[in-house]
Formats: sequence, C-alpha cells, structure tokens
Amino acid sequence: MSGLLLTNARVVSRAGVINSGWLASSGTTIDSCGRGAPAPDLYAGRRVLDARGATVLPGFVDVHVHGAVGHEVMDASVEGLAAMSDFFVRHGVTSFLATTWTADTEQTMSALKAVSDASSGPMPGAQLLGAHMEGPYISLQKCGAQDPAAIRPPDLVEARRFLDTGTVRMITLAPELAGANSLLDECVDRGVRVSIGHTDATFEQVVDAVNRGARHLTHTFNAMPPLHHRRPGPIAAAMTMPELLSELIADNVHVHPAVVAAMLRAKGPEGVVLVTDALRPTGLPHGSFTIGGRPISVTDGAVRLSDGTLAGSVLTMDQALRNLVRATGRPVVELWPTASRNGALAAGVADTKGDIAAGMDADLVVVDDDVRVKLTVVQGRVAYTSADFTTSEFQR
Repeated sequence: MSGLLLTNARVVSRAGVINSGWLASSGTTIDSCGRGAPAPDLYAGRRVLDARGATVLPGFVDVHVHGAVGHEVMDASVEGLAAMSDFFVRHGVTSFLATTWTADTEQTMSALKAVSDASSGPMPGAQLLGAHMEGPYISLQKCGAQDPAAIRPPDLVEARRFLDTGTVRMITLAPELAGANSLLDECVDRGVRVSIGHTDATFEQVVDAVNRGARHLTHTFNAMPPLHHRRPGPIAAAMTMPELLSELIADNVHVHPAVVAAMLRAKGPEGVVLVTDALRPTGLPHGSFTIGGRPISVTDGAVRLSDGTLAGSVLTMDQALRNLVRATGRPVVELWPTASRNGALAAGVADTKGDIAAGMDADLVVVDDDVRVKLTVVQGRVAYTSADFTTSEFQR
C-alpha cells in the first residue's frame, strides 16, 4: 500500500467539519477520514504527516486563469503550462482550466493543442483539466481588455474546429449575438459548459440562455451592464437564478469588497466560484509586460492597459479566498466551496474533485487560520510544502 495519513487536522468537507481528526489516502484517492486518533492499522505503508491543527480543505480549482510567472496560455507552450502548474500548486490549486483569450483561428488552435498535449501527461503541480475559451464570440461593447480587432460573431464551422480538439471544457459567450444560440446548443450537446460573459445582454436574453443550458457567468460585474432597477441585466439574473454559478475576481480591484459580500449573501457559498483571471505578471515583481502584443502595467496589484482598462489580475486563489473571508466576515469552513467545490462543478469534474470523501481524488490543501497554504496534495502526491510548515513526519 502507498498513501498518506494526515493526523491532528481539522478536516472540512460537504459532510461537515471534523475537529482534531485524520484523513487517509491510498494511491490517488481518499480512503477515509475520522475524528480523534487513527486506528493503528492505518499507519501501515503510509507517509504520515502531523498537520498540527491546521485545516484540510478540498484542493482549489481555478476555472479562469490565463497565466503566471512569465507564461500565458496563448504562448502555446507545454513548458509554459508546466511552469504555471508549478506556481498554482503553491497557492493551493490542485486543478485548473487553462484559459485562452480572443485571437485568430490558428493562434487559438495552437494554444488548444498545447493544452491538449500538456493535459495528456503529468504536470509538476496542479493538474491541467483542459481549456476555458474566453472569446472570441463576445460583445464589442463589453470587450474589456480583449482585443476588439479579433472579436467576431459565432461561427459554427470555426467553433467546431475548436471543440473537436476535445480539450475545451468551458466557453465564454455573449448570448445576444447572432448565431449564439446555435453555438450554445452545440456546446450543451457536447457537454461543454457555456459561460455568459463579455456581454451586453438583457436580463431576458440571459434567462433565455440559461433555459437553453448556460450555467455560468464570467467574472460577474466585469464586462457586462451594471445592475439597474429597470434594466436588471446579467447581474440580476445571477442573483435570482440558482442555475447560474457566478465567477468573482476577489482581488479588491475588480469588485469592491462590499459588493463581493452582497453577491455572496445573494448567492450563498454554493453559488459563487472564485477565479483569478491571472495573467503573465502573476508571481513576478510589478512592472511592464505585454498581453497579446499590447502593453500592460502592474501597479498596486492592478493590471491595466495603457488606457487604464483593467486587464486580468495578478491574483492567486488563496488570496482570493482570504479576501472573501475578510469581505464577508464568514469563516473558511463556510466559504471553502467557492474555491473548491464550485470550480469542480464548473469544470465538470465534481464526481471526483471538490470534496473530501471516500473514493474522491486526494486533492487537498492544508491552510492555517489566515488561509496561508502549508501543504498541497494532488491526487495523493505531496506537490508543495511551505518552508515554515514544520510537520512531524514519520513512517511506521
């Protein structure tokens, strides 16, 4: 037998909170967990780690992330994706969707091929689940930092080339566009999650898209009409439709903490999915960079184009959850689904990830009381241990 045994831990899952408990895994999956001291037979053949009272959560799942540490998905580099994977796992991420942005057909195909190649083999850190396509079928009026020159109406012939790669798990689409319904139907038929985003859609158009099978909202509040009491738009749809999982970039830049708290109160922890929307500069010193050949700068934690438009973030998932705790005043034992379970649902892997239970993947993150990552386990493998996490480790 090979596996892990975490002892002296607070274990948090959908089933509840186990204080002063333990968790055992074998191979890539979770065996069991319980309260108090583990039975003697559980020590046999397992690597034993004393969590020293820290909290064990299901590993974080980031379904909207473009890059980090000098690399981005659109570089179409397997090596770059591996470097991103290694960085993400240090912040508690155990799996992610590599996110493209609006570009021409061949650039997008190259990026999707790299994602497909990278996801077919082991990653050094977080597991690469596939791709989230953010564009190119989005609104010119709400393009944000996306390149307006490459935005185009939905084209089923082109879109099928992207979908036929088999690596696309999610696509961001503006449902008000001509031809959007046909693409939405195609994606639903293929099991690809449709996210409404970069959109100027009305409330009624969003409701219609949800009725057709859309189940997600890309970076809620950003690149969409603001909430208005007579023109409620996508935000009101998100607040009132439990079918929609609503992304939030909780970096205290994209959305004010008070609005983050209001959205959490409206949707509950089961309706919000934290994402980073992180770009190439993430994990690097602030300065000047490029996105799709256009200059960007990072100042005071904000990434902006030269005209001041926000362009993604330098956020990490652990910081996003920490910010959510601070904005809402609610404990991590209530809010953890926003970083774990809901991303697994969005990525279509909730049958194996996003919870701690027997038979689930042993994707775990151990955090302290301030949501600082101490240990990350990916499919039963210890993929990251912080320098200050002085566990007592022993083998029986």
